[in-house]
Amino acid sequence: MQNTFTNIDEYILLFPVEVQKKLQELRKVIHLQVPDIEEYIGYQMPAFRYRGKPLVYFAGYKKHIGFYPGAEGIRTFETDFKERKYKFSKGAVQFPIHENLPLDLIIKIILFRAQEI
Repeated sequence: MQNTFTNIDEYILLFPVEVQKKLQELRKVIHLQVPDIEEYIGYQMPAFRYRGKPLVYFAGYKKHIGFYPGAEGIRTFETDFKERKYKFSKGAVQFPIHENLPLDLIIKIILFRAQEI
């Protein structure tokens, strides 16, 4: 994937239509939970800033969508990730591309991060 995009729209257009739909859905959910956020590209990924601080990032991949809520965002919801059998690391969780996004969990994580900030 080329890294010449300057905004989230350009980033999303790099993916197949079905993946674009999921990325747009994720973007919309983030905005609905925290309306006064700023979009930007960080670490070559779509990113969202709240009160001047990074809120969350996401990225599209061949087999999953990566969601990056930071270390505390992962630690707090680790049990949920294990129960739903999502792969995760200390800063990211992977949502399989062939499954619906877990919007209920994503909303909880976003609200947690906003409160944390």
